[in-house]
Amino acid sequence: MRYISIRYIFLLGSALVNLLCHHVIAQGNKLKPNIILIYADDLGIMEIEPYGQEKIRTPHLTRLAKEGMRFTNHYTGSPVCAPARGMLMTGKHSGQTYIRGNYALGGNTDSLEAGQMPLPEGTFTIAHMFQRMGYKTGAIGKWGLGMHNGSGSPNRQGFDYFFGYLDQRQAHNYYPSHLWENDQRYSLNNLEKIVHQPLDSTAVQDKDFDFFKGNDYAPELMTEKALGFINENKDEPFFLYLPYTIPHVSLQVPDKYVEKYQDKFNDTPYYGQDGYAAHRYPRAAYAAMITYLDEQIGKVMEEVKELGLDDNTLILFSSDNGTAFNGGVDYAFFNSVGNYRGLKMDVFEGGIRVPFIARWPDKIAASTVSDHVSAQYDLLATLGELVGYSITNTNGISFLPTLLQRGKQKEHEFLYFEYPEKGGQLAVRMQQWKGVKLNLKKDPHARWMLFNLHEDPYEEHDVAIKHPDILMRLDEIVKWEHWPAHIVEWEIIDNKSDRR
Repeated sequence: MRYISIRYIFLLGSALVNLLCHHVIAQGNKLKPNIILIYADDLGIMEIEPYGQEKIRTPHLTRLAKEGMRFTNHYTGSPVCAPARGMLMTGKHSGQTYIRGNYALGGNTDSLEAGQMPLPEGTFTIAHMFQRMGYKTGAIGKWGLGMHNGSGSPNRQGFDYFFGYLDQRQAHNYYPSHLWENDQRYSLNNLEKIVHQPLDSTAVQDKDFDFFKGNDYAPELMTEKALGFINENKDEPFFLYLPYTIPHVSLQVPDKYVEKYQDKFNDTPYYGQDGYAAHRYPRAAYAAMITYLDEQIGKVMEEVKELGLDDNTLILFSSDNGTAFNGGVDYAFFNSVGNYRGLKMDVFEGGIRVPFIARWPDKIAASTVSDHVSAQYDLLATLGELVGYSITNTNGISFLPTLLQRGKQKEHEFLYFEYPEKGGQLAVRMQQWKGVKLNLKKDPHARWMLFNLHEDPYEEHDVAIKHPDILMRLDEIVKWEHWPAHIVEWEIIDNKSDRR
């Protein structure tokens, strides 16, 4: 009897210890904030209401900004998709990152799907960091950094779960035959089609535009998978990267969203003459896509609230680069980049200055605006500081003090932009100064243009001739920050002297 009593006491004590341990772990997990990073595709800085858009409705992003902080000097790492995403993942700027351009492999058809230049083995990503800190990690949307069968697979780059497009060219079609889920092909109820097929404007009928429609709309599935990921991981800390494909052309969105705008803009048909899918109401479709994206963000916010996670979830929103210039996009009509110079594929402000909004109730002050100069390659350091992971191998600087309005914020001496496409371009922002070089592939010794962004934010007045001392400093920065690219197509800097 005495033996049974002692054994009973021992088992009871063990159970209590286990229960206490689980409680402590659960409490520890609750103290770690969830992070949701929503990433739009080719969204210009002025295309949403918080930044002044007047024709496209984005009420949920307006709410996100009113309940959080809006940045006015935030930059992507590159003016196109793949390198911007690579820098976001790795915390490197474009002079030292592995992926510097949209280097496509394969072709447009399903049988030739091969993705873009993959991240190499041994890359340390933001997702790896979160895994090391005990987070569940998910990426849902467009990847563009490698396929399922190589080193660039998101499942090999720190993500426990992936759903979406692996190949950027497949993402030109919002009704694809398939997506990918954890390295497995995920079939959809859509026929395979190549959307880059212009219609004959002299013989077109309204029904011809239906060719570009389908049954399963990829962004809708992305939201479903995102809500599922949040639900499945609500009891432990999670990092969810949500790179939606909207509003990157093609102009494809369910009709009921187009109908909200089709009588408002005096639309004329787009026949596909500049690439991507034709559409009967191109302006209405473009506005509808952005409103659709806004609605998905609202669904994510509502799910977080209903699950009781609101106070412990940091939601971030940004875009990979400026507005597109083709595919039926009327950037002038929508004032997509305001008066900023340049668009996607330009290192002028319109191509690289992007929206950035952060919301975290009771941690980030509501309705605040920051003019802190930041870049997307800062996020690795920023989120690392937030969760207690020390980041050393990065070009970024944590802007957590700005987000929380606590402590001293370190400032960038400069931001560096090196883009090997569209002739080869270079830009350096240094306080109010912005240096730009163009056509470096033809002219490796192209002269600097220099702009004072405080006095001339639209880069209209080149004052290089007045400031030779600043030009010399820009040359020094390039000499230090440029590392040789691993493929010759990306090597645009004539930098023969040794780095310091």
